[in-house]
Amino acid sequence: MSGESYLEPYRQSQRQHGTDFEVTLWASRRSQRVRFDVMAHMAYLGGKRILDAGCSRGDFAAYLLERGIQYGQYVGVDALGEVIEFARARNLSNAEFIKGDFMQDPPLLSSGAPQVVCISGSLNTMSDAEVMAVLEQAWVAAGEVLLFNFLPTTAGPQAPSQTGPARRLNTLWLLDWVQSRTPVWAFRQDYFAHGHDATVMMRKEKHHEVQE
Repeated sequence: MSGESYLEPYRQSQRQHGTDFEVTLWASRRSQRVRFDVMAHMAYLGGKRILDAGCSRGDFAAYLLERGIQYGQYVGVDALGEVIEFARARNLSNAEFIKGDFMQDPPLLSSGAPQVVCISGSLNTMSDAEVMAVLEQAWVAAGEVLLFNFLPTTAGPQAPSQTGPARRLNTLWLLDWVQSRTPVWAFRQDYFAHGHDATVMMRKEKHHEVQE
């Protein structure tokens, strides 16, 4: 994919579904919630400044509040104006929603000086080069933690096939990049049958003097 073609599946979905849940392109509310559960489990989000890249309707912020996880500040960024307006109208506590394409405008990923940058689903329609460009910028923008999920090539043969618009990413290649950026990371691929989905948590090192 090139240009802004990674956005076209979402634009088509918005034309068809408006701001209904289906605009997110998740298979179901349950599968969305499972992914949110995993992200909230892999990193402590209470009191944190969070940047949600590809926030769509603001469902992750609503989920955190529903769970009683009171973030310090939440900034959601999405290129679709209609879903951003929907998110704003939800009047979620300490939440701001910005219309913009963080692929074309990387400084958006630093909005609100985030301690945690989250990317849930937004990598699925991007090319390898686009994925790496976004992850590099998101890692720089994250003060403490980068959380992202993706469709792994290490899924079992019975996992749902991905013929488009979503695509699988080379898991081992991606984890090589993760390890090259930080030794403090975690990987999960156990929360859907056949390893259909994967989530990575990357934490920036705190430099302390090593005691012998």
